[in-house]
Amino acid sequence: MKGWQQALLVMLIMIAALSEAAAGRHNSAGEHNKAGNSASGISEQRAIAIAQQHFRGRVLAINRTDNLYRIKILSDQGMVHTVLINAQNGAVVSTH
Repeated sequence: MKGWQQALLVMLIMIAALSEAAAGRHNSAGEHNKAGNSASGISEQRAIAIAQQHFRGRVLAINRTDNLYRIKILSDQGMVHTVLINAQNGAVVSTH
């Protein structure tokens, strides 16, 4: 095997290893967020359940910043509603 081929093979192996490591971190973070615990606040599922107590319908989007979940819900009547929920304790901050 020539030197450049060997270097290419080593680079491909490193890229594959980094990709697997990044995928593992992503999955672990996603599982942690979905499970939710007291250190990180409420889970996405809990935030959605709280929002749907105010507006029934299909969840279009959910975004989390440091302290807030922003949940957009499409009602059966075709209106889009936004609910802001405190990500730490689940309190509804605003609805519109």
